[in-house]
Amino acid sequence: MIRTKCTKKIYEGKKKLASARIPTNLRTLLILEILGKSDRPMTATQINDQLGLPKQTVHRLCVTLEDNGFITRPGNGKHYQIARRLRELGSGLLHNSRDHVARHQILSDVAETVRETVNYAVPRNDGMSYLDRVETDWLFRIQLPIGTSVPFHCTASGKAFLASLAPKQQQAMINALTLKKMTDHTHVVPQTLLEELRQIRKQGYSIDREEFLEGMVAIAVPVQDKQGRFIAALAYHGPTQRVSLTEAIDRKDFLVAAAEKLSRALMYGV
Repeated sequence: MIRTKCTKKIYEGKKKLASARIPTNLRTLLILEILGKSDRPMTATQINDQLGLPKQTVHRLCVTLEDNGFITRPGNGKHYQIARRLRELGSGLLHNSRDHVARHQILSDVAETVRETVNYAVPRNDGMSYLDRVETDWLFRIQLPIGTSVPFHCTASGKAFLASLAPKQQQAMINALTLKKMTDHTHVVPQTLLEELRQIRKQGYSIDREEFLEGMVAIAVPVQDKQGRFIAALAYHGPTQRVSLTEAIDRKDFLVAAAEKLSRALMYGV
């Protein structure tokens, strides 16, 4: 009993010492960092296992972050995950850093090879948002400028993102989506979309068979972080008069190599 009490006092003393070393204005950033690195939602207790702060402090900070849109609790449960404002913060940091130059150069190299418009798209609340792009030099082209948001369910980049989700997240996401019919080729039945997403996950790329716009096809591959998590889609699209799906798929290895180069440039700075 004495040994147990002594061990508990030593543990609590170390915990207080560790928490005292974390500056107050750094604590919220550390919580966001822990959630950002996690591949699953976490409770406040699980977050605190890595911080060693007083329990009430972590709970209070999590509530503040949730109230301000940086983290969220799916279904109002006990587990937290990153939310819109934190995703947008991450995208903004990547966009405004010097890595933006390297990213744009890689997109330019892809565009020069495929001679079509190349996009770098990230997931947002209302769909996939074009964060960067390089336009083709053809006079006849489909213009979707930076900042444009396109649906998840009927675009190559959107389906690449959906395919990256864990099965339960994927099902929940599709249940929440409105599968609006954009063309005669658009998925409007959840089950057929799920079946294609399973195939995309296996093959490592997704295609748009005129599902978003009549007369336009596209192919996309995921750009991943060093934990293998989806951070963006690298895609190119073009009119069916110039680009066939067979040609696009034949060029997928070049797109995959460019996505790996993007990952190294963004995550490792090389």
